[in-house]
Amino acid sequence: MSLKNTKVLTISQSIQPFLDGPEEMAKVSRQLPQGILECGNEIRVFMPKFGCINERRHQLHEVIRLSGMNLIINDTDHALLIKVASVPSARMQVYFIDNEEYFKRKADTHDADGTFFADNDERALFFGRGVLETVRKLGWVPDIIHCHGWMTALVPLYVRHHFADDPHFENTKLIFSVHDQKAEALDKDLAKKLVMEGFDKDLLKGLNKPTTDDLVKFAMGLSDGAVRSSAKLSKGLESALKSYEKPVMAFAKDADQVQAHSEFYQSMLEEALV
Repeated sequence: MSLKNTKVLTISQSIQPFLDGPEEMAKVSRQLPQGILECGNEIRVFMPKFGCINERRHQLHEVIRLSGMNLIINDTDHALLIKVASVPSARMQVYFIDNEEYFKRKADTHDADGTFFADNDERALFFGRGVLETVRKLGWVPDIIHCHGWMTALVPLYVRHHFADDPHFENTKLIFSVHDQKAEALDKDLAKKLVMEGFDKDLLKGLNKPTTDDLVKFAMGLSDGAVRSSAKLSKGLESALKSYEKPVMAFAKDADQVQAHSEFYQSMLEEALV
């Protein structure tokens, strides 16, 4: 049975043609939503508006009616800007989460010397919450939220706890794609910042001295299912998938991606009805 009339929210750290790396993630985050859309479903797609994305070339423009909210991260107000662009050769739009302080620098997650940005944890916080606040403002109720990349890994926490009683997300199925990304150390105070956001510290076990891999495992724990999105993964992520007690979609090659995901989404939704 193919997936139809389903609302799928894709949240990705990287999407072609706006960003090319990590290549596997950027590619699947570009092709999969379009394939799901063409099967007769509704989609919304979000990514961070990193400063290295050329706004003129990709014809990004601000969505005034969605911009203008302020999010408090680590006790500081940050303005949320929403931009949008169309993907050439597809009937698909991508929304971008932007902010002067977090996303203006001309890079994505690392500087020109390859150093991981010290505030990447806060950027992930702002991005995840910004997406969900924007979806609420759109008045759109997703059946499935599919996250790609460690920078999306706080989305399941917000959905399950911050927005637990919100009708936009109460029946949503969360799926987390595990991609092969190099593990990097995050700010050791991430758990403290999440407590300031109103999360119970008992929820945040596993985030003391966190790495990006820890964040991925944390997101998997709060999701309804996981996807192996890389043929090879680090030992830590490999064992996390092996011991995962919820449904896991096996790695699918490019030509099979849409069909495999469509069936996986369908099985998640049917499970909810049982």
